[in-house]
Amino acid sequence: MPFTPPSVDDVLTGLTDRFGAMESSVFRDQTRVVVPADASYDVLAWLKDKGFDLLVDVTCVDELENREATRRYGLVYLLASTTTNQRLTIRVFVDDPDPTVRSVVPLWKGANWLEREVWDMFGIRFTGHPDLRRLLMPEEFTAHPLRKDYPLQGRGERHNFPVITRDHS
Repeated sequence: MPFTPPSVDDVLTGLTDRFGAMESSVFRDQTRVVVPADASYDVLAWLKDKGFDLLVDVTCVDELENREATRRYGLVYLLASTTTNQRLTIRVFVDDPDPTVRSVVPLWKGANWLEREVWDMFGIRFTGHPDLRRLLMPEEFTAHPLRKDYPLQGRGERHNFPVITRDHS
């Protein structure tokens, strides 16, 4: 008998059976599930076992100015199944003063640089990450520039960095 992959609805039912009720929504045939931060690693590991074997992206949204938001940072994990072409968006919310979530590098090696970028730009800590250090900004940079409360003109950090001059002759 040929293998029939589970539908996204079956996966959502399995998630609810295993981890309890979670908020989910569908928009333009794209399914999103909101997962508690303390269960995120286990949920993502379970989804990987159910066929969502490709981590497409990890990113973040700062909800500081969203009046309807109850948590400040919304992590976004975009998953895909390479056998069924199904996609699933997992949202995980964390808050100040210590926005932290468990690293998924043990599940997907490609998460290494994705999590480093989120750390660098938003300041979200990924516990268990093998090399959580700056990726885009210099190590001396002390802020996280994609946070909504970061001033557009910076905080005066630029005076600490050497000026690069180029000979245009």
